[in-house]
Amino acid sequence: MSVSPSHPPRVGVWLIGARGSVATTVIAGCAALTAGLNPPTGLVTEAPAFAGSGLSALSSLVFGGHDTTDCPLPKRAEQLAAGGVLPPGLPAAVEAELTRADQEIRPGGPLPGDTRGDEELIDAFAADLRDFMRRCGLARAVVVNVASTEPAATGTALPPSSLYAAAALRAGCPYVNFTPSTGLHHPALASAAESSGLPYAGRDGKTGQTLLRSVLGPMFAQRALAVRAWSGTNLLGGGDGAALADPAAAEAKNAGKERVLADTLGSVPEGRVHIDDVPALGEWKTAWDHVAFDGFLGTRMVLQTIWQGCDSALAAPLVLDLARLTARAHEAGVSGPLAELAFFFKDPVGDAPPSLAEQHAQLERFALRLSEVRAPDTGHDGTGTAPGMPPGTRHDRPAAQGGGQA
Repeated sequence: MSVSPSHPPRVGVWLIGARGSVATTVIAGCAALTAGLNPPTGLVTEAPAFAGSGLSALSSLVFGGHDTTDCPLPKRAEQLAAGGVLPPGLPAAVEAELTRADQEIRPGGPLPGDTRGDEELIDAFAADLRDFMRRCGLARAVVVNVASTEPAATGTALPPSSLYAAAALRAGCPYVNFTPSTGLHHPALASAAESSGLPYAGRDGKTGQTLLRSVLGPMFAQRALAVRAWSGTNLLGGGDGAALADPAAAEAKNAGKERVLADTLGSVPEGRVHIDDVPALGEWKTAWDHVAFDGFLGTRMVLQTIWQGCDSALAAPLVLDLARLTARAHEAGVSGPLAELAFFFKDPVGDAPPSLAEQHAQLERFALRLSEVRAPDTGHDGTGTAPGMPPGTRHDRPAAQGGGQA
């Protein structure tokens, strides 16, 4: 049965790390915007360039996810409001929406003592996704990883982020990796990702220090200024600070920061980023950069920047942007790596330009292409087909509706 235009199909956003700071801010923020309690500041997809792209309305998004913790979302939101991340009074104003989303969160894993193998875990996670889509009457669901950074994968074993990514493919869901964790980048998943017919994007959301680097790096290159060294320090608390206190996790995080400099400058200058866990900072972060460069006739100069902000508040609107864009790409028949979404990532998949300005232009061209694809009539049971992108675009493969094997 077709859905009338006044009742557009609902779209699921399945968050890995669904009770974390970023996920809680995403869910509370979406509810606040839908109710008109706050303006859509920071939401790229609310800009005029995306008005005709056929993106899902924020009011049509349904949230669920996996997490290994059991703190209810309303309680987590209260903690974030006490820390200044959410506006005072917002948790109470959107308590019903937070409670509804909390009821859709399923236990993640593997937890200590879990004897299930990779296949059993992938099957269980995929079953949770299918059940979510069926019970909520969703046209499709996008899986977004916003969990804490894990160490880089070694050997053949699948890390948790890759288990969730494989489950997304198996359930027929597009996948977005907003973290530096391995996810779909694991070699064992390459064939499954390619054959799934699903769009996917990532990795590692570009929210603060690296966002600035992606602007400044091209500036030095375009002005023919020789960067001799680029060093930085991150001071942060909260869950991210604790996770990145692990040197292996910090190394995975820094890889994306270094890639931005390598891509924009043509080489990696001297210097490193040091990450320090400062629990007293809570959800807030200070990022300092020191750039040593040579000017005309070898004159030595220095640029220093300080970025102070809240990662959860910076990340949340981008997660909503990515969920809407990836769901629309799936609806339009797009498959494979979404290089067009490089604007959002430190380490983007596919072939993308390195500078933020070029990436934004590429994103707006993608929005225009999406506007040229008619949205199909899709029932709440997920039936219906998409006509595909116009001939001559990079992707023209029919979107998978489920049943893929990872």
